[in-house]
Amino acid sequence: MLNSIKTNATYEDLYTIPKNMIGEIINGELYALPRPSFRHSNATFGLADIRIKYGQKNSGWWILVEPEIKLGENLFVPDLAGWEKKRLPNPPDTNWTTVPPDWICEVLSPSTSESDRKIKMPIYARFRVPYLWLIHPIEKTLEIFKLNDAQWILLVTYSDNDKVIAEPFNEVEIDLANLWWD
Repeated sequence: MLNSIKTNATYEDLYTIPKNMIGEIINGELYALPRPSFRHSNATFGLADIRIKYGQKNSGWWILVEPEIKLGENLFVPDLAGWEKKRLPNPPDTNWTTVPPDWICEVLSPSTSESDRKIKMPIYARFRVPYLWLIHPIEKTLEIFKLNDAQWILLVTYSDNDKVIAEPFNEVEIDLANLWWD
């Protein structure tokens, strides 16, 4: 579980953390997270097919790597997030957006897995993020969640070298072998 480095945190407090870390504010507390590991980064990059298909200028989505998302008092930096362009037609004037994404993907690590599941998932549900993917690069799994009446429903868990077509990206097949380091 993560350890808070400051309570009653503000956006300005993010400028006080070391430059080699990622800052998030969760329930008013500032957390400093180390940069992603090689396995973590590789898993994120392994979803390039989604970025290529859905993240292009002429598609109906914006797919971003590590965007700042402000949901109430919380500021998150998920590994990937996507917005349908009709909900986010223009980029915000700030580093963050207050428009909840239509899809979030978190790549789990030993230091963040518990907080991603126990702290972030309920907040994402409260702000009605419709889809959440959790990738575990060590266990080689991808869990697909869909929000239903403010509750996460686990639709399916894929593993190892499965070939995946999953909501909300039903036009792209993802080869999970591309997400794993080994």
